[in-house]
Amino acid sequence: MNTDVAPPLGGWQQTWRLAAAAAVGTLTWLSIGVLLHQQGIGTGSWYLIGDPLVAFCCLTALVWRRRFPLTVAMTVIVASPASVLATGAVLLALASISARRRPVEIGVVGVAYVTASQVAAGLYPVQSPPGSLWFQLAFPALTAGVAMAVGMAIGARRVEVRSLRERAESAEREQTARAAQARALERNRIAREMHDVLAHRISLVAMQAGALDHRSDLTAEENRVLVRGIADGSHQALEELRDVLGVLRADPGRLEPPQPSLDRIPELVTDARTSGLDVTLTTTVAGEPPDVTGRTCYRIVQEGLTNAAKHAPGAHVHITLEGEAGDKLDVSVRNSPATTGKAQPPVSGFGLLGLAERINLAGGELNHHPTPDNGYLLAAQLPWPDPTHEKRT
Repeated sequence: MNTDVAPPLGGWQQTWRLAAAAAVGTLTWLSIGVLLHQQGIGTGSWYLIGDPLVAFCCLTALVWRRRFPLTVAMTVIVASPASVLATGAVLLALASISARRRPVEIGVVGVAYVTASQVAAGLYPVQSPPGSLWFQLAFPALTAGVAMAVGMAIGARRVEVRSLRERAESAEREQTARAAQARALERNRIAREMHDVLAHRISLVAMQAGALDHRSDLTAEENRVLVRGIADGSHQALEELRDVLGVLRADPGRLEPPQPSLDRIPELVTDARTSGLDVTLTTTVAGEPPDVTGRTCYRIVQEGLTNAAKHAPGAHVHITLEGEAGDKLDVSVRNSPATTGKAQPPVSGFGLLGLAERINLAGGELNHHPTPDNGYLLAAQLPWPDPTHEKRT
């Protein structure tokens, strides 16, 4: 992995790198000065003044090596033959350009460094034994190789750190997204449970309150029955809401109360009749369906009765349940046209949307549409696997 721009250095990081380069250059400068003096070669004023001045310029140029890596490296290498003290600056430039891990750039600066070292040997003619030409080529190549290897290792480490940081940031984003999704699912679950519990009870209460408001021919006993029905319906709505909130707030290790299933549909029909709905129930269900299937069937009947109470006042509602293990469970809630009041057209509101989601999760199919006689049909097919067959397999 290549990097176009290296990460910026802090002040102390920049300082110690330049100090290390200056230290290496100083040791080299002193060593060459001692050799020239021992061999009786005069250094002159350039070695004492010009050489350090060129080295200082090279070290200053290294400050911008992160912004202009190739330009700075080539500039320092070209200037290095005139300054022994700039040796450390050259090695730092080689390491810095190698950290980018670009083979072409590394090859160009490497060749340039070896070539410049031969020019430096001409400017400072330190005597060497015969046949040491290979050493004049091998030593610069070796030092360049070491500096480049260090630079490439630093670059690889930099890439690894960046990759780990990106992975950590990606994991944090994914965790945040999962948390947001979990919150959204929980909100949807709460909204669905609230609708299932409240919509049915409140619809029945509203229907009774409407009858009490619009009918002036009711006797005192009939008025008391309706008022009692409104009170009981409101109380039951609060009780069921309290049960739902208890389930939603339950601790992970706490046993949740059982949810309504197929066996509570007759009780649901009885409550609807008490509230004034004309309801009949026909069931030919053989056996006890799984919990998910029974609970979904209960919600389908509840939603059908709620919609009939809201959109078809005075209509006759017929509920049909049939099915057996190993086949499927068919549920239908059919209501005739409204006979009292002004009926609202049935629409697919949030109740049907939530019901469709429940049925899809249970692996069933939902069908709802107006009937030819201006009534409405809500039907569903739910899977009912054979538990005996599953145990055998």
